[in-house]
Formats: sequence, structure tokens, C-alpha cells
Amino acid sequence: MPLSKIGKKFIVGTSGYSFADWVGRFYPPGTRGPDMLTEYVRHFDTVELNFTYYRMPNVRTLTSIADRTPETFAFWVKANQETTHKHNRSVAPAFIDALAPLREAGKLAGVLMQFPQSFHRTLDNRHYLAAALDDFADLPIAVEFRHRSWQTPATDAGLTDRNVSLVVPDAPDIDSLFSHDPVATAGAAYLRLHSRDPAKWYAGAAERYDYAYSNDELTDLLRKWQPIAELAEKVFVYFNNCHASQAAENAETFRRLLGQID
Repeated sequence: MPLSKIGKKFIVGTSGYSFADWVGRFYPPGTRGPDMLTEYVRHFDTVELNFTYYRMPNVRTLTSIADRTPETFAFWVKANQETTHKHNRSVAPAFIDALAPLREAGKLAGVLMQFPQSFHRTLDNRHYLAAALDDFADLPIAVEFRHRSWQTPATDAGLTDRNVSLVVPDAPDIDSLFSHDPVATAGAAYLRLHSRDPAKWYAGAAERYDYAYSNDELTDLLRKWQPIAELAEKVFVYFNNCHASQAAENAETFRRLLGQID
């Protein structure tokens, strides 16, 4: 399939949009926090909402966000840390209810569950994952693992059976980190780009994602993902290297490689 057709299947954005250090780099000088989403949607058709990991979303906030985005805009919303890091399933109903404005506007692509590296593939954790997926079963779901123990055919098969998207992380080559070739375990394939610098991975969040992908690296990624794009309904691509607007700049470069923008 020609790249001109495949390119339309890729939906590219960043992990979050509200960053003070993007002002004067990607956003115009003087851009205020409330105006960042308005600037963001001039460049991208999708975003991962990450603030929902740190605090529970509410209908008022998500109504405002939905109202300030185009009709075709798509959100993946990161599950709250209570679900993914603290194994507290009780928050799921309230979290799902808060997503109503995005669902009603047709803008909710799904819920992203990103589990920590401490979440190993044990029997207890497999049971917890299954239960958590059941809690959100009425919504599209994507799961990102950080520990390599999940890197098994059984994981892929289980998610495929549930029609859950396996997130393929682009991260440093570290023995314990989850790694996977491009794959689609559901209609939507999912790629998250973090960094390729192993020296910074455990230096703290501020440094972990301080990485700029080169054009050669992005071109190689596109080449590897083309066969998956031919099979999948769509491929969501999110750049999480958000330090100093690197994510936004890399995302725009990737869109140019896809022929989506000049």
C-alpha cells in the first residue's frame, strides 16, 4: 500500500499538551496555560490526557476540554494511578462517569492503562489485570507494560481475545524493560515514544524523557510500522519526550514523513 494511503491511518500527537517549557519554543511567546489547548489543536488531531493519572477527572473539566477541540479530535485518557499503580479498583466507576463529555462528543478514543515497571507478570497481577480490564470493558482500552516479564505470546493472545490494544513502547534497550515489535492486538495499534537514552531512564521523570528523536530514527520507525498500518484500522502515535517541546517537534516531523503536513 502506498505511503500516501497508509499515512492517513496514523493519528499523531503528544502525551499531554500543557507544558510551560513549550512556550517560546512550540507555543508562541506569552501563551498562557488556558490557551495551550487552543494552540495545540492547530497542529494535532489527538492527545493523551495525562493529568487524569495524577488526579481524578471530573465532568466539568472534560466538558471544557471537549468544547475547545474540533469535532474530529481524539483523546486517549490515562487511567488514574489508583487503578494502575495502587491496585484500587473502586475508582473505576467514577472515572468512567467523568468521561461522559468526551464519549458524548464522539471524541474518546479510549483509556490508556500504563502499569509501572514493578508490575511483573505474576499470577496475582494477571488476575488483577483481568479484573481491571473487566471494569473498563465498555470502553476501548490500551495497556502499556514496563516490565519485560509481560513480553510473551500469551500476553499478546490474551489482549487480542479481549480486543485490547497492546501499547508498543519505544524506550531504551534495558534488560528489564518491556520491548515489542510493532503489533496490533486490536483494531487500533498504539505506539508511545519515550526516549532511547538508558543513562537517563532512572534519573527521575524530569530527565527520563529528555530526548530528541533524529529524522533517521523516525524514518526507521515509520518503515517498521508500515506493515502494521496496512492491517490495522488506525495507528495512534504519541510522543512522550515532552521536555522542552521535543515531543511536539518530533510529532510534527513524523507527520511530515507521513505526508500529513508540508
